[in-house]
This record gives sequence, C-alpha cells and structure tokens, in this order.
Amino acid sequence: MRIDIITVLPKLLAGPFADSILKRAQEKGLVEIVVHNLRDYATNKQKQVDDYAFGGGAGMVLMIEPIDRCLTALKQQRDYDEVIYLSPDGELFDQPLANELATRKNIVLLAGHYKGVDERVREHLITREISIGNFVLTGGELPAALVTDAIVRLLPGVLSDETSALTDSFQDGLVSPPVYTRPAVYKGWETPAVLRSGNEKQINEWRFAQAVARTKQRRPGFFKPEEDNNP
Repeated sequence: MRIDIITVLPKLLAGPFADSILKRAQEKGLVEIVVHNLRDYATNKQKQVDDYAFGGGAGMVLMIEPIDRCLTALKQQRDYDEVIYLSPDGELFDQPLANELATRKNIVLLAGHYKGVDERVREHLITREISIGNFVLTGGELPAALVTDAIVRLLPGVLSDETSALTDSFQDGLVSPPVYTRPAVYKGWETPAVLRSGNEKQINEWRFAQAVARTKQRRPGFFKPEEDNNP
C-alpha cells in the first residue's frame, strides 16, 4: 500500500511515521508513506500556496493551483483509489471506514490548513472528505497521521499478532472489555478470578458481557440491541 500526504508543514509529520509500528511497517515494505511539501508546487519565487478569500473575511485559503499541480504529478506516476481531504465537516472517521480504506492500494491525503482550501478543490479534485471529530485543529496534519495509523495497523503482517486488530474496540460493534496483567493482586486490588480460571468458554462469556455493558455505558448511541446476545 502507498499513502501520499500533501501538506504545507511536512516537518509535523516526521515524528509519527519514524517510530514503532508504522516505522516497522515501512521497513518491511508493507506500506510506503510519502509526504509532499505543497510549496514545492507553487509557481512564484515566494512559494506562495495561500491567498485571501474572495469577498473578504478573516483567514487565508489554500489555493487550487499548487494542489492541482501536485495531484497531477502524482497521478502521472500511478492510479489512486482515493484522494481524501481532511476536513472538519467531512465524513466522520470510524473503524469501519478504516477497515474499508485498508483494502485500497494507493491513497492521497490532503491536509487542509489556514481557513481551508479553495472550494473547487473539494468540488473537482478529491473523492471524499474525512473528519476525525466535530472540532477544529490548526491543520490537517495530525488528522492525516491519525488516519494513516488506523489504516496501516490493519494491513496484513503489520502487527505481530494479526488477531489483535480483529479484537480492537468497534471491530465487532462493541468497545473492548477490561484487560488485566500481572500481578494478579496489587495493593489489594484483585483481577477477576474468571480470567485466571483457564476456562476459555467462561472467559469469553465474561469478556462479551463486559464489552456489552461498557458499550451501553460509554457509547450508548453505538450500541445495537441484538448485540446483547452472545453469538
């Protein structure tokens, strides 16, 4: 898989991809993450990529021309399944969407900045818009890193235990149940006896019941009544 990220602040994305799981995934050749500086596609000496909005108003707007030039250059090298703009008012990012994007081969993520992008970018150059929540950040770089992380960890071979991603919160419509590790008793706080029983059936039943209860409590809008029944 290849993920291209277009940004005006490429240094912001150096850290998230240079360590841990994402670093190993790149070293294994399971994913290629390429960050592009939008200013490299500016047409003037000042490397200007933003301008004032027509009609006035506060804030600068990313211009369509450098974005189009960058996308054109990328598309001359390969076909892209998705060109995604990270936007506060886009489709809310969730686990099913991460699962869907993990099946793609080539993706572009466009990180917005300032007051956003020229609307013609959204109308003509992208295939979908994604938001990580109903709030505003200074730019789309952190959302791009978040989306990339969520996608890459789902790729075959990225996690040492591939079943781990399948038991994450939201993969089965529920949040994850509580987890414990050694010591079994710490400061008088004891782990549930069922988890130390070795009885796999009872452990699975306990975990399912805990996941249902936690989903009802913490994500009531996410819960579906049919999930009360252990499959």
